[in-house]
Amino acid sequence: MRGIQEMLGLSRSAVSRLIAHGFVSPSRGPRNEYRFSFRDVVLLRTAHRLQQADIPTRKIVRALQRLKATLPAELPLSGLRITAIGSEIAVHERESRWEAESGQLLMDFDVAPVRGAVAFVERGPAEAPALVESSAELLFARAEALEASDPGAAERSYRRLLDIAPAHADGYLNLGALLCESGRCAEAVALYDTALGHCPDTALLHFNRAVALEDLERLRDALLAYDRCLTLDPRLGDAHFNVARLHDHLGDKQKAIRHFSAYRRLQDK
Repeated sequence: MRGIQEMLGLSRSAVSRLIAHGFVSPSRGPRNEYRFSFRDVVLLRTAHRLQQADIPTRKIVRALQRLKATLPAELPLSGLRITAIGSEIAVHERESRWEAESGQLLMDFDVAPVRGAVAFVERGPAEAPALVESSAELLFARAEALEASDPGAAERSYRRLLDIAPAHADGYLNLGALLCESGRCAEAVALYDTALGHCPDTALLHFNRAVALEDLERLRDALLAYDRCLTLDPRLGDAHFNVARLHDHLGDKQKAIRHFSAYRRLQDK
C-alpha cells in the first residue's frame, strides 16, 4: 500500500475505496500486505489522473464502479481512455464516448456560452417534487465538484442539499466524510445520527458512523454501529475487517477470528 501511495500520489483512503468496491483486487502477501498487479497499477493510475483533475474521490470511485459493471470481465485497457471533462468523467472507447456515471453518450459539439439567458418557469403543484429532486441533484453535483478546491463551499452546498432533501443518503455520506477528513468526527457522528433518522436501512451510513466513532476512540459504540451495518449488508468486507480488528484490540480473539474469516471468504469470491 505504501509503495502504491508513493508511486502514484494517491491517498490511502482513495486506494482503500477502490479496493473495497472491487475495482482493483490486489492479492495478499505473507504478512497480509497488499500485492498489486500491473493491471491494478494501470487502473489506480487512471484514478490518480482523475484526482489531479480535481474530480472528488467519491465521484471517481462511483464512476469506476459503474464502469466496471458495464464493461466485459476483461477490461480493454488498450483502446480505452478515461478522462476528465470539467467535473465529469468520460470514457473513450473506439469511436464512441460516454459519461462514466450515467452511461449517457457524449457528442463532440462546441457550444458557445449564452449570456443573460435565465428563464423563470411557473410550475404547477404536480411538478413540484420533480423540481425539488432536480435542485437536490444539482446541489449534490456542485458540492462534489467543489470538494477538492473549496471544502468550505462544498460543505455549505451539502447542507443546503440536506435542507431541501433530508433523505438524501449520498449527501450525508459525502458531508460526513468531509467532516471526518477535516478532523470534525464528533460533528460527523451527529450528522450520521440525523441521517439514520431518515435512512435507517442504509448500511454505509452505519459503516461511516462506526469509522467516525473509532476516530473518537468510542470503540464499543463503533462495534455496535458495525454490527448494525453487517445486519443490513453482511457482504461488506471492510466492515468484517474493521470489526475483527476491534475485537482483536479489545481481547476477544474468538470474535476476531470469526470476522477475519468472513472477510477472507468475501475476498476470495
